[in-house]
Amino acid sequence: METAALIVVLVIALALFFDFTNGFHDTANAMATPIATGALRPKVAVLLAASLNLVGAFLSTEVSKTISHGIIREDQISPIAFLPIIFAGLIGAITWNMLTWLLGLPSSSSHALFGGLIGATLVGASVQAIDFGMVLSKIVLPALIAPFTAGVIAFLATRLAYGITRRYDSKADGRTGFRWGQIFTSSLVALAHGTNDAQKTMGVITLTLILVGWQDADHADPQTWVIFACAFTIALGTYMGGWRIIRTLGKGLTDVKPAQGFSAESSTAATILASSALGFALSTTQVASGSVIGSGLGRRGSTVRWGMVGRIAVGWVLTLPASGVVGGLAALVVVWFGGWGILIDAILAVAIIVALFLRSRMNQVDASNAMSEVADSGLAVKVKHNPPPTRRQRAQAKADAKRAAAQEKSAQKGMQR
Repeated sequence: METAALIVVLVIALALFFDFTNGFHDTANAMATPIATGALRPKVAVLLAASLNLVGAFLSTEVSKTISHGIIREDQISPIAFLPIIFAGLIGAITWNMLTWLLGLPSSSSHALFGGLIGATLVGASVQAIDFGMVLSKIVLPALIAPFTAGVIAFLATRLAYGITRRYDSKADGRTGFRWGQIFTSSLVALAHGTNDAQKTMGVITLTLILVGWQDADHADPQTWVIFACAFTIALGTYMGGWRIIRTLGKGLTDVKPAQGFSAESSTAATILASSALGFALSTTQVASGSVIGSGLGRRGSTVRWGMVGRIAVGWVLTLPASGVVGGLAALVVVWFGGWGILIDAILAVAIIVALFLRSRMNQVDASNAMSEVADSGLAVKVKHNPPPTRRQRAQAKADAKRAAAQEKSAQKGMQR
């Protein structure tokens, strides 16, 4: 019993560290575009995101049930065998999170967690212990549909925003009023992120407590202390700011202007909140990236950097299998060495984390160099040298012509007199 209790403590500690990495890995989802447009200062942005992540974590627990009573059939695995599997799965997820953070790739923390758990379960238990129907309906399909849906909504919203405010096209960085709107929409994204991502760690800890009999299996809702611990941990991680990924989303995919950022954030928030209400363990990173790409396509004259899009897409495809391989290898160590395997895994995990962190210090990215003033460069849209007249301009020209004709006619009558 003492050994099981020790493993539970290790699993909870590792789960909370994953929650921390989830926070700084996904700060960019809400705050990359307002930082890029100058709507919010970098430090203010991450503080606001952290506060709203904290609040959002208390609003819903539907997503946590997807994990605690979802992809893994815990009734087919003994608790003593399953606890090391969860431990190994978390190592796979954290390793992938740290690696993609180092590379500045906005990959999915959610899929890293699912991949790690699935890989560890395949090695440490059996194929039958995984509910592939739940994996397909709650993870794979949302991963395919959500980024595309968010991108289309962002594209249409961007076209509408620039269509309504077309009179500002020829002014340097027009539509600055949208910067105020971005404060609201980015806050909504941060709130939505808290309602979705913090719950995944709640689900892992709840599953652990159910396995050792410290929580009734018929009640999958996370306990109050679990909600508080996960909420504060993800908020702390968010405040640290994943500046490498903020740089990628803020200016790596496209140069973001205020109206464009407003549209992207609105699309992201709407998609995430809808998925949280339905219990889908959605990747907020994929949704945010899809929204930024869609908004880039929607702004006239904007350039989407498809090379970076391709790199991110490769990262998305590799997330589940790569984290699954690492999780499976960690589970294999436990199978080979028994109880000592957990200690070996813990040492290896710490070594990997420290090595990746030290590597990041060689090319440090922080609030001072993550973002340039993208929004202040040039015009809001690409304006043609000889653009066709707008409807208002045509109407004005017609009115001027009538006025000139009337004046000429009046002058002719005066001469005749």
